[in-house]
Amino acid sequence: MIRSLWSGATGMIAQQTNLDVVSNNLANVNTSGYKKVRADFQDLMYQIDREPGAPVEPASMIPTGIQVGLGTRVVGTSRIMGEGNIQTTGNPTDVAIEGDGFYQVTLPDGTLAYTRDGAWRIDGNGQIVTSDGFLLEPAITIPDNMKELIISTTGQVSVLLPGDPNPQEIGQIQLARFVNPGGLRASGKNLFLETPASGAPIVGNPGDDGLGATLQRVLEMANVQVVEEMVNMIVAQRAYEANSKTISTADELLRIANNLRR
Repeated sequence: MIRSLWSGATGMIAQQTNLDVVSNNLANVNTSGYKKVRADFQDLMYQIDREPGAPVEPASMIPTGIQVGLGTRVVGTSRIMGEGNIQTTGNPTDVAIEGDGFYQVTLPDGTLAYTRDGAWRIDGNGQIVTSDGFLLEPAITIPDNMKELIISTTGQVSVLLPGDPNPQEIGQIQLARFVNPGGLRASGKNLFLETPASGAPIVGNPGDDGLGATLQRVLEMANVQVVEEMVNMIVAQRAYEANSKTISTADELLRIANNLRR
């Protein structure tokens, strides 16, 4: 009965973390380029009262044994890198990635971060930046007399200038992909950082070496399905409730045992 108390407690703790993950997914349902997260569980060590396969006689053995588990824990949070829905915005600086890859962003300390958020802005110096002012890498500067911004599916950035009917190329968007994108570390602000688990970035132009294409005037939305997350929330709630019931039942059994001599 004591084991069941602690097993139930581990289940409640694990489901609380699961609910935290589901809540974060729902909170980011309208975040551009957000990738949903899933909590992964693992059973804890087992108390073996009877070893399976232990010999009984020279010609026979115990077929199954007695193994009692001691609960569960959250062993990791997996980020699901599937593509989100594409939303048309008409904004010329909105660019979605169709396929694999991340934009590269230069942080104030000079390190590179990676994002799927294609809601770009133009700062006072004409540079393409994120909503927080972080520069797109490689840097691209838009002329102040630009009439129209054109971004091709291969990441080529061109502009139409007054008096010139031919687009002038001013830069090239590059993307990065990873062997294990799920190993990237989320740092907030729609940014990811490289880790040993993700591997080194493989950089190239959109459409090359397995990288996706860039689509102008559209945004990639979060790949969160609200109905699916609502179901996950209900499952977490019921599992939490069921684990609390095991604790209540074990406590009642202990109370009965303690009252046997009354």
